[in-house]
Amino acid sequence: MVREFEGRTEQEAIDKAIDELHIEREDFDVEIIENTRKSLFKKGMVRIRVHIGDDEPMADEDFPSYDNDAPRRSRGRQQKFVAEDDAERAVVEFIAGILERMGYPGEVSIASRKDAKLGLNIESEHSSIIIGRKGKNLDALQMMANVFIGKFDSDRKVVIDSEDYRMRHEEQLIRVAFRTAEQVKNSGRSRLLEPMNPFERRLVHTALGDMEGIETKSEGEGLYKQIRITFHGMR
Repeated sequence: MVREFEGRTEQEAIDKAIDELHIEREDFDVEIIENTRKSLFKKGMVRIRVHIGDDEPMADEDFPSYDNDAPRRSRGRQQKFVAEDDAERAVVEFIAGILERMGYPGEVSIASRKDAKLGLNIESEHSSIIIGRKGKNLDALQMMANVFIGKFDSDRKVVIDSEDYRMRHEEQLIRVAFRTAEQVKNSGRSRLLEPMNPFERRLVHTALGDMEGIETKSEGEGLYKQIRITFHGMR
């Protein structure tokens, strides 16, 4: 994926890219395509082109294998499936209708189907708003979709994504978890990760489960809890 951003400075343009694309600075390369210096009659402006490695998926060895409910998809063109029954057609129309009423229309399609799990993808020019800060809006849409499809089949689950946000977010969680675990091993002091929902915590627990000397434990109350990473020495 390639996107362009501009700001008064290069850092301001980069900050806009991070905020809109919901990614970390190390996840993309920056190409400066225009740099207008400030003068008496003209404001300074920097335009950058952000390159995210769509054509260069990360090698498997970069991340130890882990089990999760939505297998990692290769970056690239989104695959689409035709709805197989009334439940699938209805939930697609339901989410598309919500987006329309919100004023942020988009195309909702079936991206994956595995057992009782249905993956939906949203393509929209308003994707950054639909995703929301830290994926909160996407999570809200997903919750509504699961309540809706439960009327047809209580065993079915829906996962909603847009712009490969969930895949990128999961990879970022794993990177942070392994980086923090290495810091814990080197310092001997435990560290707390930021609050996460149950799915994210399970992802991290599983990813670090086989790391020698490292133990993880959820702490806190409510839906969003923190994971404490502790080092107990090599066994």
